Amino acid sequence: MHDAPTTHSNDQTDHSTPADASVHRSVRRPVVAITAMLALIVIQAVADPTGLLALVGWSGAIPQPSAGVWPFAPYVVFVPVVLGVVWWVAVRAGDRFWTLTAGVVLAVLLAQAAACFVMTWDLAVAGWAAGFVTAKAVPAALIVAALARWLGGPTTRQTLERGSIWPSAVIFAVVAPLLAGLWWTGAVYADGIPMARPDRGILSMIIAMVLIAGATALSLRWMRARVPGVLGGWLAALVAGGLVGIVQAIVALIVDGGFAGDIWPLMAAYVTVADGLAFGACVGWIVGVSAVILDRVRAGRTARAARAPEVVAASVAVLALGATLGLPSAEVASAAAVDSAAEASPPEGFLRAEGSIITDGDGNQVLLRGANVNQLVDFYQPQADVPATRPLTEDDYADMAEYGFNVVRLNISWSALEPERGTLDPEYLSKIEDAVDWGTEHGIYTVLDMHQDGWWNGPTEEGTVCRPGTEEMWGYDGAPEWATITDDAPRCQFTGRDISPAGDRAFQNFYFDTDGVQTAFAETWGRLAAEFRDEPMVAGFDLINEPGFGETAPVTTSHQLGKFYDRAIDEIRGAGAEQIVFFEPSILWSGLGFDTGPTPGFTDDDNIVFSPHLYAESITMDRDLGIPPIVSIERQFALAQRVADIYDAPLWSGEYGYWGEDDDVLARLNRYADAEDERRLGSAYWVWKQACGDPQNGIGPVGNALMMQDCETGGDAPPKSDLLEILSRAYPQAAPGVLASLEADGAAIDLAGTTDAGSCGLEVWIPGSAEPDVQVTGITKVETTEVPGGWIVTGCADGDYTLSTTR
Repeated sequence: MHDAPTTHSNDQTDHSTPADASVHRSVRRPVVAITAMLALIVIQAVADPTGLLALVGWSGAIPQPSAGVWPFAPYVVFVPVVLGVVWWVAVRAGDRFWTLTAGVVLAVLLAQAAACFVMTWDLAVAGWAAGFVTAKAVPAALIVAALARWLGGPTTRQTLERGSIWPSAVIFAVVAPLLAGLWWTGAVYADGIPMARPDRGILSMIIAMVLIAGATALSLRWMRARVPGVLGGWLAALVAGGLVGIVQAIVALIVDGGFAGDIWPLMAAYVTVADGLAFGACVGWIVGVSAVILDRVRAGRTARAARAPEVVAASVAVLALGATLGLPSAEVASAAAVDSAAEASPPEGFLRAEGSIITDGDGNQVLLRGANVNQLVDFYQPQADVPATRPLTEDDYADMAEYGFNVVRLNISWSALEPERGTLDPEYLSKIEDAVDWGTEHGIYTVLDMHQDGWWNGPTEEGTVCRPGTEEMWGYDGAPEWATITDDAPRCQFTGRDISPAGDRAFQNFYFDTDGVQTAFAETWGRLAAEFRDEPMVAGFDLINEPGFGETAPVTTSHQLGKFYDRAIDEIRGAGAEQIVFFEPSILWSGLGFDTGPTPGFTDDDNIVFSPHLYAESITMDRDLGIPPIVSIERQFALAQRVADIYDAPLWSGEYGYWGEDDDVLARLNRYADAEDERRLGSAYWVWKQACGDPQNGIGPVGNALMMQDCETGGDAPPKSDLLEILSRAYPQAAPGVLASLEADGAAIDLAGTTDAGSCGLEVWIPGSAEPDVQVTGITKVETTEVPGGWIVTGCADGDYTLSTTR
C-alpha cells in the first residue's frame, strides 16, 4: 500500500503533479541559498585567521602552483562542489527547513570529501575525513536554511508517495561492512560498541547492520515523503548515519565508563555522529539510486516485476554478506604484516617491540622510565643575555641514574643537525654521541627525539601585521630555515605557538613534500640512524615531536603523517638501524587528550611503538577554558592503549608533566603514577632541566623543571624533591616474561609476572638508603645490590612469580 501524493500550501497552492512541481520551482530559493553560503564562506575566511572554524580557511599564505593541487583544493574544489550541491538541495528539498538543513550538511560533507580526495587520491581517507567538518557543517546549514526559508519566497509543501523503503535500507546495511574504509576506527570505539566492520567481530558487525537498516528505513519513511528522487534517499542515508552515531554514543556511555570525572562521552558522541554523517553523505547515494530503481521496477504490472525489489535486495544482501565474511580480519592482516616484517629483527642485546610490550630480546619485558632532556635543543633565544638551554654533562646522567631513571628522551634539533641541506653538522653530532655514551656509562637508554615546537625557531618578523585575534610570537625550535616554507603566511599566534598561520603552512608544505622537504627529513633520519645503528643502548628513534596539524587535518595528521613515517622508517632500516621506531600522533593529542593518529597499516614494520604524550588534565585545552577535563588522567591510558592495539604496537608516553599549585600538581602526578603502574607502562617526564631563557619557560624567576635554575644567579635552585620522590618510586626495569600486575609507593612494591621460559633477567629498582626486605615467590637466586640512590634486586624466574617489599 502506498501513500498518495498530497499538497500543503504554505504561501500558495500548487495543483500540479509532483513531477511537474519539481520542474517549475522558482530559482529564488536556490539563489538565496548559494548566495548565503558564499557570503558565509567569505566572512568566515576573513574573520577566522586560523581556518579552524571557517569552512574555507585563509591564512594569508599565497598558494604556489609548484606545490601541486592541495593549496588550491579548498577554492577550486570545495567551493564549487558545495555551491553546486546547495543549489541542488535548495531546488529539491528547499520547501522545508529541516530537509534543506540536512541538504546543506550533505553539501558541506561532500565538498570536503571532494577536496580531500584531490589532495590524497584515496577515497577511504577522503570519505572518512569529511566527517571532521561536522562542527562547521551543522551551524552553516542552519544559517543557510534559515536565510533561504526567510528570503527565498513562497513555498509549496508536498507529501509524496514514499515508494520503496526496506529493500534500499537492507542494501545499504549489507554493503556497509564492504565500504567501511576508515570509518568507525580510533580511540572512541571501545569494545561493545556496534560497528559495521568485519575486523570488530561478527556479532558487532551484524548488530550494526541491523541498526543501519532500521535507521535507514525510518529515515526513508520520513524523507521520501518530503524530498523526491535520488536526493530523498540520499538525505535519508545521511540522517540514518547520524541516528546510528547517536545509538553508538549511548552504548559508549554505558560500556566506556560514562562521565568518570571528564566529559569524554560528549567528545565520543561527536565523533560517532560525525562518522555516521560522513558515511551517509559519501555512501548514501546507494540508498537514493536503489530506491529510485526499485520504484521503477515496482511500477511494472506483472507479479514477477512486483517481486523484483525483494529479489534484488535479497541477492545483494547475500552477496555482500558473503563478501564481508570472506574479508581478512584486522588480526589476520596484522599477522601478515608481522610475518613480512619479521625478516629483519634487531640484533642480540637491542630492545624491540613484541606484541604489546617492549622486550630485551631475551624473554624479558622492559619498562623505560625517565625524563626528557632538552639541553641540546636549538631554541629561539628571547633575550640575548639569557641562555636558552643549560649545559648537558655526564653529571646529569649520574644524577638521573640515582633516581632510578633508565631512559632519556634526548631532544635534538633538525636545525642544528642539518643547518645546510644534505650535510650533518659534525660538531652537533658529536654532542649527541657524547650524550649516548654518558647514558651507556650509567645504564640509561636513549631515545633520539627529533624535537620541534611551532615548526622552527623563527619569531615574528619586524613589520609583520597580525590579523585580529592573533599576536606576535617568539620562535621556538625545530626545522632549519631552508626547510621552512610559509608562502608568506604571517608568523603570528592564536592562543599559543601551535596555532599559527606560518607554522601551519610550513607543516602543510612538509606533509605534501613541497620542494622535497619531507624527502630531505626522511633522508636525514637515515643518515642519523646510520651513526647509531650499532648502539644497543639507543632504544630507538622518535621521528618527530608533536607534529602539527597543518591546514587540512585529518588528511595531514593521519594519511600524510603516516606516509612520512613510512618513508622515514624505510630510510632508517635502509641504513641498517634496527632499533625501535617511536611514532606519535599529532599535537592535537596533547591538546585534547586524544586524536586519530597515522592511518592504520601505514607501515609493515613491526618494530614500532606508539608514543602519544599523555598530558590530560595538564596542558589540554580544558585547563585554559576552565571546563571539566575532556579526558581524565586515568581514561587517557585506556584511549592510548586502544589506539596502540590498532597498530599492534606497545604503548610508551614520550612526554607528560604537571604545573600549577604544589598540592594540585602532586595529586595529579600521583594519579598518573598509579595509572601507569596499573597498566605496567613506561614514560619520560617533561623535563629534566629547563633554562631561564627557554622560550617555553617564559623568562620567569626560575627555570621550571625537575632540576630548577635560579634565574637571578643562573645557578641551581632546589630540585622538585616531592615530584622526584614519585618519579623515583620502585619499579621493575626488566621482568621475565610479561608483568601481570604492579603497584608501587616509594620503596614499597608489589609485582607479579609470568614466563614460559626460565629467565634470570629480573631487575627491580628500589629507591632509598635502607636495604629493602624482599619477599618473593617463584624467584630464585635473589640478590640485592646497592647502587647510587638505591638498590637493584635481581633474580631468576620460571612460571608465575611475585616480588614485594615494604616501606
